[in-house]
Amino acid sequence: MAEKHDAPTSSSDAASGPKEGGIASGPKAIIKNVDMTEEMQQESVDIASAALEKYNIEKDIAAQIKKEFDRKHGPTWHVVVGKNFGSYVTHETKHFIYFYVGSLAILIWKS
Repeated sequence: MAEKHDAPTSSSDAASGPKEGGIASGPKAIIKNVDMTEEMQQESVDIASAALEKYNIEKDIAAQIKKEFDRKHGPTWHVVVGKNFGSYVTHETKHFIYFYVGSLAILIWKS
């Protein structure tokens, strides 16, 4: 069984210490907190960007991201997409990312 870690997040702290990651078009992803490989980080941004292009409703964006992660990496992934929320999640080691694309916060983790 994978080791678990707690990860607090708040979607209102977009201005503190960003780490930038590239996406093909649109606003750059600003990674706020991460515990996953560089490859999976890029995959997260790519999957989220594709979902943002396809859907306008946050729950639909989250559902698409979860569907892709469950398909590619097995269950059980969780996804939150929104502009104003707080969270405190427990996640498997190397299976957590929290980032922004524009003003939209995206939180993806496996437990």
